[in-house]
Amino acid sequence: MPVLPTSFSPATISRLALVNAVANGLIVVTGGAVRLTGSGLGCPTWPRCTEESFVSTDELAINGAIEFGNRLLTFVVAAAAIATVVAVWRSPRRDLRRLAVVTFLGVPAQALLGGVTVLTGLNPWTVAAHFLVSAVLVALATTLWLRSREPGVGPPLLRRPFVLLTWGIAAATAAVIVVGTIVTGSGPHSGDVDENDIPTGNRIGIDTELISQLHADVVFLLLGLTVALLVALYATDSPDRVRRAARDLLIVQLAQGVVGYVQYFTELPIALVLLHMLGAVLITAYTARLVWSVRGPASELPVSPTPEKAAATR
Repeated sequence: MPVLPTSFSPATISRLALVNAVANGLIVVTGGAVRLTGSGLGCPTWPRCTEESFVSTDELAINGAIEFGNRLLTFVVAAAAIATVVAVWRSPRRDLRRLAVVTFLGVPAQALLGGVTVLTGLNPWTVAAHFLVSAVLVALATTLWLRSREPGVGPPLLRRPFVLLTWGIAAATAAVIVVGTIVTGSGPHSGDVDENDIPTGNRIGIDTELISQLHADVVFLLLGLTVALLVALYATDSPDRVRRAARDLLIVQLAQGVVGYVQYFTELPIALVLLHMLGAVLITAYTARLVWSVRGPASELPVSPTPEKAAATR
């Protein structure tokens, strides 16, 4: 039986954390594919796929295969999360332990929430919660990866008003994602199709145009905050890492806005909706990067010797 090493190198921890972050983002996109193809009830029950089988059957056709494939991906995410926890725990990086454990605990929590979603016939609120928990896990996994690349967390690199503005951007991002999820739950791609391709009628009972306008308004607020931060950063002597993080986030936001408007005015083609979901994952990750960037790495300067040790070396 192979023996685990007593300690993992920083490079190994960083690689595992990156795999963990990518896996958490990937399962969001595949979950979107499940919904957009009407495969949310491709496996009509949980934890089995059918009452008699844990795997998809020929009778469930392509929808069953899609839903079962997404369930299998959960085990990939779990394996990445477990590997990351083990590596972090067998390293000196105690500061990463909490993030690693919380990211891992999100996997069984998501699996249970996914089961509730199936058992409630794709209740739109549980579908929305399922996506929102995934967004939180993407943010946590991204932060874990970024922190693993540095020796520790140091002091803030910006003045307090700038730090508060970055947190305002994070809050606005959360609002955009929450409202966007409600838009999806009230629209034509809410995933409300049963195993016979019959709509279940489970949609959030909010006027789609009204909630879409609110979504657009919050997006404009987010863009305004990001532009304000970027201008302030370039007008002052701010660290390059924060400038790059704010700049890249704005680029992703603008690209996501273009996709959002195009999909809205082209009556929500499936390919663009899926691309928009990928954009939501990227915005979450890049926002987490911005929040991470405002604190510098911990100092690696050697500790000064005590007077007694200094005298002993003379």
